[in-house]
Amino acid sequence: MKKVLFVCVENACRTQMTKGFFNTFTKKCMADSAGTQPANKVDPVAVKVMKEKNIDISVFVPKMIGFSMNNEFDFIITMGCINGRPITPQNKINDWNIEDPKGKNIEFYRRIRDQIESNVKKFIYEAI
Repeated sequence: MKKVLFVCVENACRTQMTKGFFNTFTKKCMADSAGTQPANKVDPVAVKVMKEKNIDISVFVPKMIGFSMNNEFDFIITMGCINGRPITPQNKINDWNIEDPKGKNIEFYRRIRDQIESNVKKFIYEAI
């Protein structure tokens, strides 16, 4: 089974939404997420906007990316916020460059959520 890792800084919002969509949309692969400086909990606004899509990410927990993950995952997708941080071999990285909604209004969160949903569907169709 192929494994995908979604990475950002806090692992509290974008990567948690991405993981939620990915694991809902396909059972052929498995996704996880991590951050370079993980937050203490998942962003409550991210939880709220994902519930609007009937996906519960409230039980997810932010975690630190580790070098052992380089060998555990077939694909590593970043959100565009870890430039200059050597986390993994470049040939495994796909950067989606998705803006962080932290601190913005709920409508912005929804736009980011919908962008993530579209990216996940496209990735599953093209790469999996």
